[in-house]
Amino acid sequence: MDIGTTIRAVRKRKNITIAQICEQTGLSQGFMSQVETNKTSPSIATLENISTALDVPLAYLLLKKEERMKVTRKEERSLSTAGPDRLQIQHLSSTKNMRVILVDFPPGTSTGETPRAHEGEEVHYVMQGTFQAEQGEDVMVLNEGDTFSWNACIPHTVRNIGEQPGTLLISVYTDTDQELTLF
Repeated sequence: MDIGTTIRAVRKRKNITIAQICEQTGLSQGFMSQVETNKTSPSIATLENISTALDVPLAYLLLKKEERMKVTRKEERSLSTAGPDRLQIQHLSSTKNMRVILVDFPPGTSTGETPRAHEGEEVHYVMQGTFQAEQGEDVMVLNEGDTFSWNACIPHTVRNIGEQPGTLLISVYTDTDQELTLF
């Protein structure tokens, strides 16, 4: 783990000196220097004291770099098309087990004539338009501001039944980090 580097980065960002941390925690400057250079591993109790002095949650100090906040700028989004109607899909962000995508549906388009099933769970937010969502025997009409969710292993399809373009924000959770094909 790279806890020391995180501690140093937080300390510097908050303009706190090693001496100030040591004064609050009772730790020596030599020990703090070794912690920050990852030459020693502090106990959980010591980390808790350091996190209190830095005014950050202890859990933050224990996060791996890939577990921290990720930002995808609008201009960095990947854009793809999929399905028989060539829906435009923007991949907004992802973690190991979750993906968030924005899908633009021209009027009358759908995720496909044949319902699809895949691993995971999905949550949908209707940002714009009128949609019909089908899963198994359930059929619902949804409008702007509505949300719907389902276990994606049951075959499902979504269609823009409005006369205007529609947009869905979709979050997909899976138990694995394998790439999903949603459309």
